[in-house]
Amino acid sequence: MSNNEPSGNAPLVQLSGISKSFGGTRALESAELALYAGSITALVGENGAGKSTLVKILTGIYQPDGGRITLCGKSVRIRSPAHAQQLGISVIHQEAVVFDELSVAENIFVTARPRRWGLIDWARMRRDAGRLMERLDCPLDPGLRLRELSVAQKYLVQIARALSHDARLVIMDEPTAALSHHEAQLLLRIATGLRDEGRALLFISHRLEDLFAIADRYVVFRDGRNVAEGAMPDTSIDTLIQCMVGRVIERLYPKRCIALGEEILRVLHLSRAEEFADISFAVRRGEILGVYGLVGAGRSELMQSVFGLTRAESGRIELDRTPIRPRHPADAIAQRIAYVPEDRQHQGTIPSLSISSNITLASLAQFTRHGWVDGERLTRTAGEWAQRLQVKYANLEQPLSELSGGNQQKVVLAKWLLTAPRVLILDEPTKGIDVGSKAAVHALMGEWVQQGMAIILVSSELPEVLGLSDRVLVMRRGRMAGLLDRTEADSATVLRLASAA
Repeated sequence: MSNNEPSGNAPLVQLSGISKSFGGTRALESAELALYAGSITALVGENGAGKSTLVKILTGIYQPDGGRITLCGKSVRIRSPAHAQQLGISVIHQEAVVFDELSVAENIFVTARPRRWGLIDWARMRRDAGRLMERLDCPLDPGLRLRELSVAQKYLVQIARALSHDARLVIMDEPTAALSHHEAQLLLRIATGLRDEGRALLFISHRLEDLFAIADRYVVFRDGRNVAEGAMPDTSIDTLIQCMVGRVIERLYPKRCIALGEEILRVLHLSRAEEFADISFAVRRGEILGVYGLVGAGRSELMQSVFGLTRAESGRIELDRTPIRPRHPADAIAQRIAYVPEDRQHQGTIPSLSISSNITLASLAQFTRHGWVDGERLTRTAGEWAQRLQVKYANLEQPLSELSGGNQQKVVLAKWLLTAPRVLILDEPTKGIDVGSKAAVHALMGEWVQQGMAIILVSSELPEVLGLSDRVLVMRRGRMAGLLDRTEADSATVLRLASAA
């Protein structure tokens, strides 16, 4: 934790009385935020609290309707992302904004390539890129294509890009959401290093444990305004959660004691070249089987084969002791197997379509007779499911893209629950959603298994896996590293199995 104390120092950047509306919806109302050089400020809040809108105002994507922004004590209007960059403000997004076919050096200097006599100075660009990556303790070959890098390495390239502009304020938006435990720890060390160089950092994350590991200060947003702030050592996770949601969440991992029923799904020696090999497990009625592994362990690839998105090359899948061969997701859906993918933007939804269309996407046959869709019944059913999962929306015909991440995730869940699955595969179901939405999803999972559903929970969040699962399947480099009963599974054991050489 930094010894730099912002009290008594003028903020590097200050937002005062910031307001922003979209149509009739107020995203920010008299919002306040102060960011100090040499200090990490954690910005926390539920999805829809106004955090993303605030970041877009800070980076010139949106213009505020009212309020004032000062930089080093001088009033400023941030006209565009390019202007924000000129002012020394850089944002590093949750999904790495990189170009896979370009090299490390080209990605770092994508907007400002060094020139000599009017031509790109390739030698200097590679040399400067190498120095920046070494500074981040990640000495990558500047000529490597980004497609050859891991998610964590791509994120570090984005940080190097920010450093190339000599950013005074670095905004990190969900930086550890898609990283393994080891990669996340590396990134947190780099963040503290940037702070110790005297930069201001705004750190946005739903992983509260990350915030307590590195942040000096916190600011909580709710309903478009800041409702609490202070020094990080002076608060607790429970206090932050209560400030964020405006209520006490009794239990984040509400594990219910349920008598498990008969075996529904069994996977035997399933293999697919270069993805996973010799995987065997079973799941029973009323059971939550957790699947844990570091990034690249093959967890998602395994589940995609079970669901028929890809085809296993050997092994067997059984449903009720009867062999099945899902060659396409439609085959799995017919067998009442559902899969909620990790990438809800590209695989789980069609963001430009309406909420009602997304909810009924996998069940259109239920609403079709003689080639005609019963629109009234479709809308009524979509509304019932949206209400059942407590989705917050203006109307069912608004585009899904207008909802917060947590509400989009609930729509994805509604879509698959409408197919009445017996086996529900949840791949990172709470990735990037706020603590209130997480608690709601966890509570729903408890209800579903109580009704006899079998759930396979794939998650990078170890507390989530340990808190909800009856058993834990640990994967490492595409193979099974262990299958643990709930009484055997603890953090040290699971991490050791997942990361052993």
